[in-house]
This record gives sequence, C-alpha cells and structure tokens, in this order.
Amino acid sequence: MKAIIQDLSYNQIKELVASYGQPAFRAKQLYEGLTQGKDISQISTLPAALKSRLLEDFEDCAIKIIETFESADGTKKFLFELADGNIIEGVLMSYKYGNTQCVSTQVGCRMGCKFCASTLNGRIRDLSSGEILSQILKVNAAYGGTKEKRAVTNVVLMGSGEPFDNYGNVVEFLKNLTAAEGLNISARNISLSTCGLVDKMYAFADDGIPLNLTVSLHATTDEERARTMPIANKWSIAQILQACDNYFAKTGRRYIFEYSLIEGENCDRRHAEDLISLLKGRPCHVNLIRLNEVKERTLKATDEQSAYRFLGLLEKGGLSATLRRQMGADIGGACGQLRASYIDSSRK
Repeated sequence: MKAIIQDLSYNQIKELVASYGQPAFRAKQLYEGLTQGKDISQISTLPAALKSRLLEDFEDCAIKIIETFESADGTKKFLFELADGNIIEGVLMSYKYGNTQCVSTQVGCRMGCKFCASTLNGRIRDLSSGEILSQILKVNAAYGGTKEKRAVTNVVLMGSGEPFDNYGNVVEFLKNLTAAEGLNISARNISLSTCGLVDKMYAFADDGIPLNLTVSLHATTDEERARTMPIANKWSIAQILQACDNYFAKTGRRYIFEYSLIEGENCDRRHAEDLISLLKGRPCHVNLIRLNEVKERTLKATDEQSAYRFLGLLEKGGLSATLRRQMGADIGGACGQLRASYIDSSRK
C-alpha cells in the first residue's frame, strides 16, 4: 500500500509539489481537488505528467464508498473500502441544524466494550489521518457539498475505534479538518467520544483543540462500569472526572457524558440518584442513549417509557440531560454492526 496524500496538510502539499519541480499554483489545484473528494486521477486541472508522478508515490483512491444504506428516518450508512481492502463504516444523520457525519478512526477496536459491535473482531489497524478525513470528503462530495457550502456540517468521532487509541493520527486529522484551506469545519461543530483513556484526555487538553469532548460513562461505580467496559480496570471514574475538570479549565468547553441505558444493568432509580450525586454542579451534560442492541451480545435496551422516566429523574435532580433520538436502527445503526454483518456475509 502506498502513502495517502490526504494525510498531508496544505503546507506539506506545497512542499511536495515544489519538490517535483512544479509551479506553486499546482499545489492549490491539487489541494482543492482533494478537498472536493476527488481521486488524484480525477483532478482535471492537473497536467498528466504531474498526476503520473503523484500516482507513483500515492494511492489514487484512499477510500471509496462501496455500499450505501438508507433508514426509514433518513439516516444513511456507508460501507467504505480502504486502499488495502479493509472495510470500515460511517453514518450521516440529518438534523434541523444540518448534517452530522459519524466517522471511524480504526479498523475494528480493542477496547472490548460489551455493548459495541466494533470490538467483535478486535483491532485490525489504525486509520491514517487522511483515511479519516477522506470519509468526510467522499460523503460531502457524494451529496453535492463543496468547501463553501458543505453537505456535512458537523462531525462526530464515534464510529468504529477508540479515537484516543489512535491519538497522533486523530489529532492530525482534526488539524486538517479545521484548516482554513480545507473544509474549515469549526472545532465547535466536532465531537470526539472516548471510553476514558485518561492520559490521552490530559494530552488532548494540552493540544488545545476546543471541540466537544464526550466520555462514555454508562455506570456510576467502577465495579459496575467494569462489567461492560474493560477500560474501567485501568482508569477509575474519579480519574476520568479529574481529567474532565482539567479539559474544562484548559479549553472552557463543558464536557458530555454518554450513558447507554441497559436493561437490568444501569437504569433504575438508584442509578439515577447516584448519577446526580456524581455529576451535579459540574459543567457537563448527560446524553442518554437507549442501547442499540447487538445480536452477538446479550445486553438488552430499556424500553422507551423507562428511558424517559430515567431522564425525568436526572432533570428533577438538577442535571442537564437529554435522551438521544434513536436513528438508523433498521440499517444496523450502532457502530460496527454493518461492518460485522458485511464480513460475516463475505465469509459465507
């Protein structure tokens, strides 16, 4: 597999083009073509000789959409094929304020969370910064988006993989995604979800990218959290809260906790009271999620009435909280489900 040209920043593209002995304006043409979601061979403004040279060093197509599924609620889910043949997935969700794309950061995942399909086959490899970015470039182009009028207005790093387990590539991706020369998506329109890699949370606060930091909590005690999230054996809830406080102090951005409601596990009145005691007074928001059930797992979602009852208890207790609308359930909306199904069918 060759290098991925979408890994490069605009300044690096300029240096590359200069090293080929090409005039400076070719760098702008190349970068604009890539930002439009084009493969190298599709950038018509470049001379054939330059494209031929680029194709000696770089993959023509970093990523391609091989299948698209559309839910009854309008959610679209994509299967992407990487240049080495690996498969990842992504989701595009439509809201009143715009379209949010959920991207993957790894092929698979090694965190082992019991409610997630991404971990079923473990982690195959990390995605490069350009492979993460290309998911957005391809989807934005597929739905008529441009740099000036994007079809993708918001981005969430909540697909397959743990973003902070691929720390360096994710940070480079964020820098290129928010760069003025590229799609120029504001950090305030980007959310990153981590299962709680505390050391990387501190590093990220120091890197100073003020996006929406989201932590998968899903329990109120370390013992209960460890039943579904192996990472709890390494980092405690207390350590996570300290890292969140540090993030707020460094960036001024409140943080978000995701809390999947799992029947018989974490969603009775006692859990609501414990969550209130744990989080009340903190600059945070709780995003409740009715579990997207994974057929290979035994965990079950709570019913809608119980979910709203839990939400009411949190609100009455003084927490800022919402219940996320379920989207894409009929097309395997939870991260990892579509890829796992595709892999299973390919083996038959």
